Amino acid sequence: MRAIWKGAVSFGLVSIGVKLYSATEEKDIRFHQVHRDDGGRIRYKRTCSVCGEEVTYDDIAKGYDLGGGEMVILTDEDFAELPLTTSHAIDVLEFVPAEQVDPILYNKAYFLEPEGTATKPYVLLRDALADSERVAIVKVALRQREQLATLRVREGVLLLNTMLWPDEVRTPDFGFLDEDLKVRPPELAMASSLIDSMAGEFQPDAFTDDYRAALQEVIDAKVEGREVVQPEEEEAAPAAAVDLMAALKASVERARAARGEEPAGKAAEPTPISAARSAQKAAKAPAKKAAAQKAPAKKAAAKKAEPAKKAAAKKTAEKKAAKAPAKKAAEKKAAPRKTA
Repeated sequence: MRAIWKGAVSFGLVSIGVKLYSATEEKDIRFHQVHRDDGGRIRYKRTCSVCGEEVTYDDIAKGYDLGGGEMVILTDEDFAELPLTTSHAIDVLEFVPAEQVDPILYNKAYFLEPEGTATKPYVLLRDALADSERVAIVKVALRQREQLATLRVREGVLLLNTMLWPDEVRTPDFGFLDEDLKVRPPELAMASSLIDSMAGEFQPDAFTDDYRAALQEVIDAKVEGREVVQPEEEEAAPAAAVDLMAALKASVERARAARGEEPAGKAAEPTPISAARSAQKAAKAPAKKAAAQKAPAKKAAAKKAEPAKKAAAKKTAEKKAAKAPAKKAAEKKAAPRKTA
């Protein structure tokens, strides 16, 4: 890496010499504009719109447009009189909790390396900053501009994050913010279930730039003179759903399937809505169970009573059969005798 700036961190009465390095780099594939027929580079000339002459860099100044065709011209001498152009200091202003800094303010990141004999005070500031669990709010002049920044520790190195000024952050002004939109509790519960089903630990290495990889493959194939292998087409995004609840439910099931989990109908974790329905079913279950238990009991009692009834009927029939001869004999004796 090549240092882009040299200066010092001003920490109270302590001054720590440092070098500044870009902490990030864009991996975009860059192209030149060329002539389609012969591949020649396209060059642009710096010409004056008034006299039409080509202008060298030495003759170029900065102009501030006042509007209405008026322009204020600033030369290098005008900028040289500003104190920031020669200031190479990172002034620590205060130390604040990191969560109080809105991420929208962050701009670019730079590594700080100790220079010369500044290693010990550098390490002292680094360790003290790490122990405090805070970030330092600093001011620094980079590229002829004063910038607000934070100083924190990352992987044992002081990291400078330049920030936007508060008036550089736009205020959202959208019509829907004034509308009185109501979200139903079931919809909110289902949306929360979708978030839970897609929750995970952030691992940056798990994500890749598929477009850049495919573009590099096209370039490599062109260089090697081989045929380009077309990547597999991604699944088309579903059309906007009219039924919000149906779309949320389908999204939950899709997220679970992506994680290898069973669908909701197969021993999956219940969503807040399904849990409420299950609770209602569970409350009705005891009454149904009791009714179901009574029915078999009645049938069993009826089955037990049937043999007893049959036995009683059999005994009655036997008694009737035994009494029948005696009854006939008694009737025969009681019959009047005929006289001669």
